[in-house]
Amino acid sequence: MAIREILIAPDPRLKATCKPVERVDGEIRRLMDDMLETMYVAPGIGLAAPQVGVPVRVIVVDVAREDEPPQPLRMANPELLWVSDEDAIYNEGCLSLPEHYADVARPARCRVRYLDHENEIREIEADGLLATCIQHEMDHLDGILFVDHISALKRNIILRKLLKARKAEAPVGVARAG
Repeated sequence: MAIREILIAPDPRLKATCKPVERVDGEIRRLMDDMLETMYVAPGIGLAAPQVGVPVRVIVVDVAREDEPPQPLRMANPELLWVSDEDAIYNEGCLSLPEHYADVARPARCRVRYLDHENEIREIEADGLLATCIQHEMDHLDGILFVDHISALKRNIILRKLLKARKAEAPVGVARAG
């Protein structure tokens, strides 16, 4: 396993639509394991492949509390089968938008079909934080960030701050790509 670099908004690669994986093979399993290790070190509760620069439909989540054993979910090609009519509001953050948070309303419950790390088709019904986290990570697969769910004013303030921070980190006279 390896820790991968997490892309920071407004990196244009975070706005791309990802391609489905044909099957979960050794390469995709390694990606999933690397993503979990990267997420745990960050620390975070979810990570999508485009956040580490890989434009495929793969996410990992683990919403276990610190006093609980890890409960990692590895999902390839996740698809929403059903969402509840009622919403839940969570104060969301994102590893690609560090230190920025906003209240986001999403369906309180959802049912998702996906390929697991053994290439088996699975379904899960989730609620609470797990449902929010899965939907947040799935959004990344279509180039949607949590700030796309808030007002344009708040979104632009956050993105400007991130761009300013990135420019401040760049060495003088050196342009930073991405």
